Amino acid sequence: MDRPDIIFIVLDTQRADRLGTYGYDATLTPHLDRWAAEGAVFEQAIAPAQWTIPSHASMFTGRYPTAHQVLQSNKALTPDLPHLAELLRAAGYDTIGFCNNPLVGILNNGFKRGFNRFYNYGGAFPSLPEQSSPLPWPLNHLLASYTQFLRRISYPIQNFFGRSDLAFRLSLNAWLTPLWSRFANFKGQNERSVGDLVTFLQQREQRPARQPLFLFVNLMETHLPFSPPQPFIDRVAPYFRRDREAREILRRWNREAYRWAAPLAEPLGELEARVLSDLYDAEVAYQDDYLGRLFDTLRERRQRDNTLTVIVGDHGDGLGEHGYMGHAFVAYQELVHVPLLLHWPRRIRAGTREATPVSTRRVFHTMVEAAGRLPEAAGKVSPAEVRSLSFLETLLGRDPEQGRAYAEVYPPLNFVRAIESRQPELLERFRCLSLRRALVQGPDKLIMVDGAADELFRLDEDPHELRDLRDSEPEKTQQMAELLERAASSLERQRLSLAAGATLDLDADEGLLQQLRALGYIE
Repeated sequence: MDRPDIIFIVLDTQRADRLGTYGYDATLTPHLDRWAAEGAVFEQAIAPAQWTIPSHASMFTGRYPTAHQVLQSNKALTPDLPHLAELLRAAGYDTIGFCNNPLVGILNNGFKRGFNRFYNYGGAFPSLPEQSSPLPWPLNHLLASYTQFLRRISYPIQNFFGRSDLAFRLSLNAWLTPLWSRFANFKGQNERSVGDLVTFLQQREQRPARQPLFLFVNLMETHLPFSPPQPFIDRVAPYFRRDREAREILRRWNREAYRWAAPLAEPLGELEARVLSDLYDAEVAYQDDYLGRLFDTLRERRQRDNTLTVIVGDHGDGLGEHGYMGHAFVAYQELVHVPLLLHWPRRIRAGTREATPVSTRRVFHTMVEAAGRLPEAAGKVSPAEVRSLSFLETLLGRDPEQGRAYAEVYPPLNFVRAIESRQPELLERFRCLSLRRALVQGPDKLIMVDGAADELFRLDEDPHELRDLRDSEPEKTQQMAELLERAASSLERQRLSLAAGATLDLDADEGLLQQLRALGYIE
C-alpha cells in the first residue's frame, strides 16, 4: 500500500508561542518538540480565522472564510464545497474522527460529512468507541445503544443553544457555566480520546490493512475553563497551591464564560494575568503529556515511515494582550499565529524549519495531494490548485503564495449580542462589529479594519505587536493594503462563484489564473 496514512490533529486554541519548538519553555512540551524535530516546523503559520467554526471550515475545504461563508454557529457548509473527508473517502480511505469540540462534533454544520465513523467526546451524551467502555460485551453494546438514543434527544437541544442568541446568553450565566462546562463536556474528554485513539491504532496493527487510514483528531485542552491535573499546576505555578487569592481568581474565571471572549473594560491585574497565563501553560503541559503516548504508538506502527501527520492549531487565544480575552474579535498574533508541524519520514527530512509565512487552510491541499489522486467526486477542486498549494511545494522552495498569508476576522455574532446586552459601551470602544483582515508578508504584518489600514507591525523585531509603524512607513502600508484589498476582492468573486454553483477550475479559467498570479498566490 503506497498511499500514506494521514493523521490530522487539531490542537484547538493552541498558541504557537507557548510551545518549546517555537522558542518557549522547552520543559513544558518535550513530546511535541521531539515530534516536531523529526519532521518540519512552519515558523509562521497563520490561521485563516480567529475562532473554531470558520477556521475548521477553511481547513476542511481549503477556502478562506469569505469564500466558504461558514462564519457563524448557525451556518453550515454547502453541498457545493467538497469536504476533506469526503474526498479522501472517495479516494479509498477509511475516514474516522475523534473530536472533543462540540462546535465541530455536535452542531449540524456539515463538518462531519465524509466520515465513516465519527466519535464525539463533547456534549451531554458523547459517542465513544465501544472499547472505550469499562463494561464487558454485551453490556458495552447495550450502553452504546442507550446513549445513542439519548443523543438523538439531546442533539436538537444542544444545537438550539449553539444557534439561539437567547439560549447562548443564558448559558453564559455564572451559575450555569460550571454545570454545562462539566456535565455537557464542553471541552470534551481529551485525554480519554487520545487513549481510545491509541487503542484503536494498536488494534488496527493486529489486522491486515485493507485501506489507507485518515484520522481527524480535535483536542480542546487549552481552552477555558482551565482545570489541568494538580501535578501540572505544581510544575508551572508552584505558588498556586498555597495562594488562596490565585485560586479564587481561577475559580471566578472558570465560572464566568462571558468573560472568556469579552474585551477587557479594565486591564488584568498583575496576579490575574499571571494566573491565566500559567494555567494556560499547565494545560499545554498536560496535553503534551498524553500526546506523548500517541507519538510512541505512531512510531511503532508498520506504516510509521509512510504516515503523514499534520498537527495544527485552529487558532490561538488572547490572555489579556491588547485589551482582549479569548479569540473573538482581533487579528493579533496571539490569535492567528498557530503551530504547524508536518511529519512524514518517507517524504520530509527531519529537522526541517520553514520560515515562509503560510496559511493553514492549505492543510486541505497538502492532505489531498498526499492521497495521490483526486477522485471524480472532487467536483470543484482543481488538481492544479491542490498541487500548487500543498505545503510540500513550499518545502521544496516553490511557495505559490510568495511569502504571504492572510487572515479574516469575522466577529462571532453570538458574543456580540451578549456584549450588547451586558456592556454595550464596549462594542464601539473595541470595534466589536468590525471586519478585520490581516496580511503577513515576510516579517511585515498589516491589519485592516473595515477596509482601512489600521496597524502595521514588523514581527521579527516586535513579535508582540506593540509598536505600530503605520504612520512611519506609509509606502509599505499602502502597498500591503492594496494587496489585502485585491485578495479580498478575489475571495468575494470566489464566494459568488461557489454560491452560484460554478466550478472553480484554475486550469480552465485563464482570467482567474492571471488574477491569482497578479496577487502572487500562484506562479
